[in-house]
Amino acid sequence: MAKRVLNMSLLSFQNLKAKPVRTACLVIVAAILAFTLFGGSILTLNLHQGLAAVTNRFGADLMVVPEGTAAKAQSLLLRGGTGGFYFDEAIVDKIARTEGIACASPQFFLTSLSESCCDAMVQLIAYDPETDFVVQPWMAEKYGGSVEDGQLVAGSRIALRADNTIKLLGHTYPVAARLSRSAGGLDISIFMTMNTMQLLLGRARADGYDFLSIQEKAMQRGTVSAVLAKIDPSVPPARLAQTIGQENAGVDVVISQSVFSGISGTLTGLTAYIHLFSLMLWILALIVLAAIFSLSIHERKKEFAVLRILGATRRKLAGMVLSESAITGFSGGGIGILLASLIIFPFSTLISERLELPWLDAPLFNIIQVILGSLFLSALVGPLASLYSAIRISRAETYYTMREGE
Repeated sequence: MAKRVLNMSLLSFQNLKAKPVRTACLVIVAAILAFTLFGGSILTLNLHQGLAAVTNRFGADLMVVPEGTAAKAQSLLLRGGTGGFYFDEAIVDKIARTEGIACASPQFFLTSLSESCCDAMVQLIAYDPETDFVVQPWMAEKYGGSVEDGQLVAGSRIALRADNTIKLLGHTYPVAARLSRSAGGLDISIFMTMNTMQLLLGRARADGYDFLSIQEKAMQRGTVSAVLAKIDPSVPPARLAQTIGQENAGVDVVISQSVFSGISGTLTGLTAYIHLFSLMLWILALIVLAAIFSLSIHERKKEFAVLRILGATRRKLAGMVLSESAITGFSGGGIGILLASLIIFPFSTLISERLELPWLDAPLFNIIQVILGSLFLSALVGPLASLYSAIRISRAETYYTMREGE
C-alpha cells in the first residue's frame, strides 16, 4: 500500500470548516481588532494630514478682524462658516506699518444665497491682487495665468456647472481655476478680486437684491473684513498680536499658530487615546483567543493522538494549530479592514464635519502601509494566543491521551 503524506494545511482548513461556530468566534474577535486598529490609524492619519494641509495653505501668521468676530473667523478658516463683518480699510495701512509686520493684505467676505439666484450658498472672499500672499501662490499650483476681473477661483469642494461656471446672485461667472485641497473651510469658498466683488454687488443691486446694498455701500466706503499679515520670523507672534490690539481699538487678532497648536494638541490627545484603546483591545483579544484555543485543544486531544498514530510529527501538530490560528486571524483582519473602509472612506466628509477638525485623505502609499500593519497585527494575535496550546499538544503522550477517560 502506498504511503500518503498528511497535508497539514488542507487539514487546517477542514478543521476550521468542521467547527463553524468556533471558527466564527475566532474570526469575529480578529475582525473587531482589525476594525479598531485600521479605523483608528486611518482616522488619526487623515486628521494629521488635514492639519498639515490647512496650516500650509493659510499662509498668514496673524488675522486681524473686527472685535467680537474672532470665533467666526476661525470657523470660516477651519470649517467653512459663512457670514460677513467689516471695519475701515485704513486698518490695513496701520497694520502694514507696524514694526515686525513683513506684509499685510485685506480680504472682504460675503455669503451668497442658496435660492434660485445662486447655485449654492458659499462664502465669497475678495482679495487684493496687489498685496495678496495667500490665494495667488495657492492658485499658481493649478493655474499659470492671472485671474481677470469678472472671473472666479473656486475651492476644491465647490460644485461647478459642466461649462466650468457658477451662478451667483442671478449672474453666471466663469471659473478660472479650482484650488487644490486645503482640508479646511477654504475648500468651500469662492475667491475673486476686489473689483469682481464690486461688480457682483453692483449687478445684484441692479437686479433687485436690495439687502446687499449695505455690503455694496460698505465696500464703496472702503471697508474690509479681515487683514492677513505675515510677520518677521524673529518677532514672537503673541507679542505682535498684543501690540496690534493695543494700537488699534475695536479689533481682535487671531494668531494662526495658536489656532493650529490647539488643534494639534487635540489630535495628540485623540491619537494617544486611540493607541491606548487599540493596545488594550489587542491584549484582550490575545487573552480571549488564548482561552478559546485552550478549550479547543482540550476537546481535540484524541483527534491529535489519532493524527500522531497516522504519522503526524509533533512539529506538524503544532504547525497545524498555529496555521489554524493564523488563517482565522488573517481572515478576520481582512473582514475588519473592509468594514472599517466602508465606513471611513465613503463618509469622510461627514466624519470631518462631526469632529469639526481638518480632514484630508492620506496618500495611497500610507493607506497600504496601514492595511499591511493592521493585517499583520491581526494575523499575529492568533498564533501568539495559540502558541502555548500548540506546545502543550505537541508534548502530549499519544498512549495516555487515547486511554484518557476509559
